[in-house]
Amino acid sequence: MNPVVVVHGGGASCISKDRKERVRQGIAQAATVGYRILQEGGSAVDAVEGAVVALENDPEFNAGCGSVLNVNGEVEMDASIMDGKDLSTGAVSAVRCIANPIKLARLVMEKTPHCFLTDQGAAKFAAAMGIPEIPAEQLVTERSKKHLEKEKLEKGVKKSECQKNLGTVGAVALDCKGNVAYATSTGGIVNKMAGRVGDSPCVGSGGYADNLIGAISTTGHGESILKVNLARLTLFHIEQGKTLEEAADLSLGYMKSRLKGLGGVILVNKTGDWAVKWSSTSMPWAAAKNGKLHSGIDVGETTTTDLP
Repeated sequence: MNPVVVVHGGGASCISKDRKERVRQGIAQAATVGYRILQEGGSAVDAVEGAVVALENDPEFNAGCGSVLNVNGEVEMDASIMDGKDLSTGAVSAVRCIANPIKLARLVMEKTPHCFLTDQGAAKFAAAMGIPEIPAEQLVTERSKKHLEKEKLEKGVKKSECQKNLGTVGAVALDCKGNVAYATSTGGIVNKMAGRVGDSPCVGSGGYADNLIGAISTTGHGESILKVNLARLTLFHIEQGKTLEEAADLSLGYMKSRLKGLGGVILVNKTGDWAVKWSSTSMPWAAAKNGKLHSGIDVGETTTTDLP
């Protein structure tokens, strides 16, 4: 089986010109990290975790150290991961003061009998597993502070909730043994209520992986994604015989027509085909397969280069 990894950096209503290049580099690096893991014989789970860690460590993305701030000016993060081989899954929500929530989600999957830990329970588990606690301010960027100030100032201005706040990061992979996996991580929605949890840690909404079908990671308006179970809905269409593109168009179209919710998906199926689709203005993405790196941000824009 030819390994493949696909990553996304979240749906967006606009990415400024000065950020675009940094975002492009970050997404390409994450895909390269995941692909190298697969080339060296690592599992699909290893690859999606590695790719998402790279994005959590990049302040350009709304996850890990680039997470947006809640109403109290604090970072609360959500993440989930799933192994398509046996449907095992791990998720965390409302976690603070750790650099890489996706690593904690994987530990929930592998070291507990549970699927999902939250807030204080997740924090105690992280400490028990030896995950270092970092100062809260280490996760707060100047851009996040400005973003929150702007959001609070504009709160009285009427605008569609679904048009903004679309940032998440995620990855899907197929390894040489034919196993698939997904990982999704986010800082959530800027100016959210403390304790708000979106789609990213919820299996079936923020992502899904099943060796019998494929793997998906989603991004977009979390409340809309939760209401339609976007990840599982898309895979259902694939089970019904639709192509990856058709399945993505159907589920994103349904979410848009039913809820005016915008979003995006990255997909890989059990035979190694992959697809990226979104209904928001843009979605940074990159895919690595057969020694080639494909990437883009806006609709109709794809760059292909040889992997180093």
